[in-house]
Amino acid sequence: MDFDLPEDLQMLQQAAREFAENELAPRAAEADKEESWVGEQVRLCAEMGFLGMAVPEQYGGSELGTLGSSLVLMELNKGCASTGTTVSVHNSLTCESIVRFGNDEQKQRYLPKLATGEMLGAYCLSEAGSGSDAGSLVCRATPDGDDWILDGTKLWISHGNQADLAVIFARSDADAGTRGITAFLVDTSSEGYKPGKKERKMGLRGSPTVELQLDNLRVPAANVLGEVNDGFKIAMALLDGGRIGIASQAIGIADACLAASVKYAGEREQFGKPLAAFGAIQEKIADMATYIEGARLLTLRAATLKDGGKPYGREASMAKLQASRGANYCAKEAVQIHGGAGYTRDFPVERYFRDARITEIYEGTTEIQTLVIARTYLR
Repeated sequence: MDFDLPEDLQMLQQAAREFAENELAPRAAEADKEESWVGEQVRLCAEMGFLGMAVPEQYGGSELGTLGSSLVLMELNKGCASTGTTVSVHNSLTCESIVRFGNDEQKQRYLPKLATGEMLGAYCLSEAGSGSDAGSLVCRATPDGDDWILDGTKLWISHGNQADLAVIFARSDADAGTRGITAFLVDTSSEGYKPGKKERKMGLRGSPTVELQLDNLRVPAANVLGEVNDGFKIAMALLDGGRIGIASQAIGIADACLAASVKYAGEREQFGKPLAAFGAIQEKIADMATYIEGARLLTLRAATLKDGGKPYGREASMAKLQASRGANYCAKEAVQIHGGAGYTRDFPVERYFRDARITEIYEGTTEIQTLVIARTYLR
């Protein structure tokens, strides 16, 4: 499959690269150190149109498609993975949920504000007992006249304390298993939406991850996303696309690791010559670059299939599997190339190492990706 990008996508990629280098990378270390919300970075992304990548033009979005969005996310995450994950969740999980499953009224009400950044979107699926096994969630949705009442606790919610709109999945039929889950669009200003504990994380420290308490949260029936009891299908469909976003994030982090390693290997001297002159270092650089380019091709392939309306679930899992493994490999080797310096916070590879780890965990663990891929061959 040929991935010679057309001129418009090359220009988009270059614009995103320059933006990330000038606006995101210089702020990334401080956000990580202070564990401070990357709100200003997200605002700047909105000005660039990056919060409307999944939104059709008729609603004020840039409608870049999955391929264009993937290229942007690779660059944003190379500059700052905390910002990149926020932009990815907002686009691939919140905006796309409404684009694909929302009715006309919901699209008119929310998409223009999401596209401009007036509203920031979150995605609320995981719970204490339902991570990889999302179908076992227990958060309740009880009908009450023309409304629904949501009660329960959600965990691991990216920027759940900063979002204006949340896609929340709750059990609407206690006895129906995965066929008894409904998706709701919830304005976070609603009484009963209560962000709780902020997790103290290894990486992505500029993107807060919080517990979410739903306490007698009243949601109008007009805010049901899709059909009642179809929420699990919606969640799984969205996660396929979300995996392309995380693969893009992993590639961005890996790209940053490679760039830092090439720079350091060219500057640092040992035994009278630069590290880059040693075969062992060259082998590491070569392996890192090969991992990255293989993952990039898989990711662009999955994105192209999705944009073309073709099945892409297996390819999205392959892309996430390869990219996340590659990011962690590249981060490990980047620290190794930097030696003792890489173990300190004076160099960014220490942060890349921590940021990379999550890519094998969220939006479906590495183990889940292997299961998904294998089943397509063994069924």
